[in-house]
Amino acid sequence: MLVARRERVLETLAAELRSEYDVGVHILAKDLTEGGAPRAVYETVQNIGVHVDVLVNSAGFGLRGSFVELPIDHQLQMIALNVTALTALTRLFLPGMLARNQGGVLNVASTAAFAPGPFMAVYYATKAYVQSLTE
Repeated sequence: MLVARRERVLETLAAELRSEYDVGVHILAKDLTEGGAPRAVYETVQNIGVHVDVLVNSAGFGLRGSFVELPIDHQLQMIALNVTALTALTRLFLPGMLARNQGGVLNVASTAAFAPGPFMAVYYATKAYVQSLTE
């Protein structure tokens, strides 16, 4: 199951994976910054009967600039994607893995998780959250 905002990009990647690795691939175009999107992803996966063995939370973005000058809406979208969606998806899919005694979660952080950095305050903070939650 591939999830991202742009359906055309998903279709291209799905076709490549199907061709090169001879695997079944489902796609779902969903903006994970939107409220309720992680639950919609989970429900879609449940409805098509797919058991997620490995959840890879790699969606994320960063903004460069002064904290007080970057648009607050963009910073809140970053938190929604890098923190909220990751947390929700992990929480929703993990119980099934534990019940099957099989599976894993890969939450992608960054070296930015280990220390604050210049001109990317919210990004560094979100990656520190990902690292902490995952540990």
